[in-house]
Amino acid sequence: MALSPMRFPDSFLFGVATSAHQVEGFNDNDWSEWERAGKLKDPTARSGRGVEHWTRFESDYQLARDVGAKAFRISLEWSRIEPTRGTFDEQAVGNYRERLLKMKEAGLHPVVTLHHFTHPRWFHGQTPWHSEESVAAFTGYARVCARLLEGLGATVLTFNEPMVLLLGGYLQGVMPPGIADGTLTMRAACNLARAHVAARAELRGVDASTRIGIAQNMLAFAPDRIWHPLDRALTHLAGRNFNHAFLEALVEGELRLFMPGLGSARQPLKDGRGSLDFIGINYYTRAHLKFVPKAPFLEFQYRDPLRRGLTDIGWEEYPEGFGQLLAQLKRYRLPVWVTENGLDDREGRRRPGYLYRHWEQLLHSMAAGLDVRGYLHWALMDNFEWLEGYGPRFGLYRVDFETMERFPTPSSAYFRSIAVGRRLLAPPVQPSAAR
Repeated sequence: MALSPMRFPDSFLFGVATSAHQVEGFNDNDWSEWERAGKLKDPTARSGRGVEHWTRFESDYQLARDVGAKAFRISLEWSRIEPTRGTFDEQAVGNYRERLLKMKEAGLHPVVTLHHFTHPRWFHGQTPWHSEESVAAFTGYARVCARLLEGLGATVLTFNEPMVLLLGGYLQGVMPPGIADGTLTMRAACNLARAHVAARAELRGVDASTRIGIAQNMLAFAPDRIWHPLDRALTHLAGRNFNHAFLEALVEGELRLFMPGLGSARQPLKDGRGSLDFIGINYYTRAHLKFVPKAPFLEFQYRDPLRRGLTDIGWEEYPEGFGQLLAQLKRYRLPVWVTENGLDDREGRRRPGYLYRHWEQLLHSMAAGLDVRGYLHWALMDNFEWLEGYGPRFGLYRVDFETMERFPTPSSAYFRSIAVGRRLLAPPVQPSAAR
């Protein structure tokens, strides 16, 4: 039976997303060191208390239920589980398992990320991603995670946005480990892909029913100068490398990356073919690419050609790109989860319309035959947004960072109305800012 273009099926899961370092508070990892070194856009910013999810997790589960969510994405903090190499903290392992059990008791399906950007403090010095030892290190961690997750029926993501980790940490040097080296980028890329395959084997060895994928950040790309052949060529290369290289590697069994003037890789992956059970897509915006005659040979800009107004973080709102990228995923013939989607909305007025326009694209993609299992909104609540610190506001709930109190935004009620009612209706016009 054909799907209605305006109604979500009953089996579709609406949910919310978080990650450990952004919400838990008081983590001690490579990002904590990066913050102490003053390497964020605001050199004085610190993740610190996060939003105290570590102690407020049960009430946060209820907040998720209050907006109609039936799924909740978290990440496991590797530095809590393995604070020193080869030594695992059983109390932390037990703590995470208890949290996931309570999540299920609250009626929320667990979506669990093993690696969401952060590493234990020992990792980059002893087993960095450009070293083959990184695969063994991650495999040992995954083996413990497999035991932690056994029997929970969780949907598991081995890595969040591996290309962002590579570009930010290994090519641009703006996030840990702060390397800017094309050759090491390619080595790290190969090892990240191998680590996914090895982690999947550990998870499946403990619980063969576990469904395993990755969360792939995908951008819509456009040439900055439509008439310029090199801008158009960069747009094609970016789409293939940034959006699809990892997916192709884990579906087809060979990693192929080509970044002109920076490096390339062509690496068969042992047991890599068919190593995704589903694809996770994180989608936010479109980037306009311009060729420049010096490494890395491109500049990217967030422009507003459609005059919708850039979001508060300075990104283009471009729901059409979401639909375009979802259509591209059909060729993999795998189920899809939308593992992140949202916007920085500091006054609280714009998010309902943003949700409507992106859900409209999602429903049209599903009606055209794409098997989408769920939508996880980034984020449940405002949190620490990496290099941006605490300025952006992505939450369905606004957080007072002094008291840590959570307040519903206008998007909370709208999200609930669609998640519960299942029918896509346009949101009411918001007359005033959120509290």
